[in-house]
Parts: sequence; C-alpha cells; structure tokens
Amino acid sequence: MNLTEYFARIGYKEPSHKADLKTLTELHEHHIRSIPFENLSIHCGEKITLDLETIYNKLVRNKRGGWCCENNLLFSWVLKEMGYDITRLGSRVYDNLKDDYNPQESHLIAKVMIDGKPYIADVSFGVSSQIWQPLELISGKDQPQLPGVFRLDEDKGVWNLQKTGRRSDVPNESFGVSSLLANSLFKKVYSFTLVPRQIKDFTETCTFFQTSPESLFTNKSVCSLQAATGFRALIGWTYCEVTYNYQEGVDLIDVSTVPDEEVEKVLEEKFGVVLENKLVSVNNKIHH
Repeated sequence: MNLTEYFARIGYKEPSHKADLKTLTELHEHHIRSIPFENLSIHCGEKITLDLETIYNKLVRNKRGGWCCENNLLFSWVLKEMGYDITRLGSRVYDNLKDDYNPQESHLIAKVMIDGKPYIADVSFGVSSQIWQPLELISGKDQPQLPGVFRLDEDKGVWNLQKTGRRSDVPNESFGVSSLLANSLFKKVYSFTLVPRQIKDFTETCTFFQTSPESLFTNKSVCSLQAATGFRALIGWTYCEVTYNYQEGVDLIDVSTVPDEEVEKVLEEKFGVVLENKLVSVNNKIHH
C-alpha cells in the first residue's frame, strides 16, 4: 500500500503533499471521478470485507469500485498518510419510503480538521446526492456545488445533510417515473453526530447489506461514477447519464435499457470496471 499507487489510480498527476484544503478538495474530486460507488461483488459471489489491505487491492490495484465503507475507509487512510487530522463518523441515511432516517449508522464519512476548521469528506454516496467537494461543518450555510446546493443543519448535536437540486429533463418518456429520478428538488441525505466511530462499528451493517433479502444492495446491482459535468449510473439493466445544469436550472437525464449480454461491456467502457466473476444483474423493487 502506497500513496503513489493511489495517486496514479485516481489520475492525480501532480500531487501536493500539503495537508491543506486545496489538496483535500483535489483528492476528493479525483477520487469520485475515478473510483466508482458499486456493490457488484454481492452479485458476483464475492464477499465484501472491511480489511483495509483487501480494500486497497480491490479498488487501487484491481481497479474496481466499492460501497461507502470501502471507498471512505480507503480515503481516510490516504488522508491520514498525508498528515490530515481525521475522525471517522457514522451517519444514518434517509429512507424515502419510510420518510425517516434509518435507525443504524450505516454510512461511513469523515470529519477533517484543517487550520482549526472542520470539514466533512465523503467520496462514496454515489448518484445524485454525492458531494463533489468537502463541506464546511457549519450549520445553516448553503454550500453550492455543481450537483446542487448542499446544506448542513445542526440541532442538539445532530447534523442533517440536505440537498436542493434542479428540475429534470428526461427525453426518454418511458423513464419519466423511474426510481432513478428525484421526485422533489429538495432531498434529505443523511444524519450524523460527531461521536467518533471505529471501522469495527460497521461490521454488522456490512454483513446485513450483503446478505439480507431486505437490503437495498441485495436487491439491486449498482455502479455509479461521477463525471466532469454530472454522473453515470447502471442499476440492474437501467443505464443513466446525467448532465447537471445543461440549461439554466435544468438537469438533463438520459436513460436507457442495457441488454443483459452488454452489461459487462458497459461496465468496462463507462466505469472502467472489469469483473473477474460472472455478474448476475438485479433490480428488484423495494417494499417496506
């Protein structure tokens, strides 16, 4: 495991070794555009582990992606190696179907201190709620980024991340009600406290997500990667390319269906992912 190999993986060609905000922002942006958010191991018969060296080999050397615990564990290791003051945190993801935050802290994020100021780094939420740059940990401040306006609000020690997006233009009318598309411009993303967490705190969640029939990740094969002007995602056989703000206040969403025999070709060409084992795509509806 070494930083030079990681920098090459994310295309960071002139790395700065200063532990400052500029470098953190550059690392954050390069990571989300190079290493996908994906759960394909579940649907290839592979076990997902929280062992850092295994994650490093998978994401860096084998050029795969991973879900939040894999991506954010790797990213926090990079930041520590570079001398950043970081604290791992756990967050509760908002469930639109339940209209509430999930009870378990299933999503790993990081608090990064720079010159006495705290920031939130998260390189692995995926799709439309992915932050592109670190967020200032300050309550009530709108923080505009290309994906939309992010905002953190704090109440009695609990922080809530929200996003306000734009309206969507979907040329393929048959996908106008797709679950990929946001039903509202305003979206709650996740909730967290500043209580430090250890990676072992996510062991049960990691097992649940890859084994439970009630898990989103056992019901959907997902691969998502941020791009210069938006993001692309493959969920089951549904492929989506989003261009943010292609017209003022409007996101362009191009959605299509990929034949099963072309799924692995799309993964390689659009996400840079080459699988060792056979993928069984899945996109089941989730009911609670």
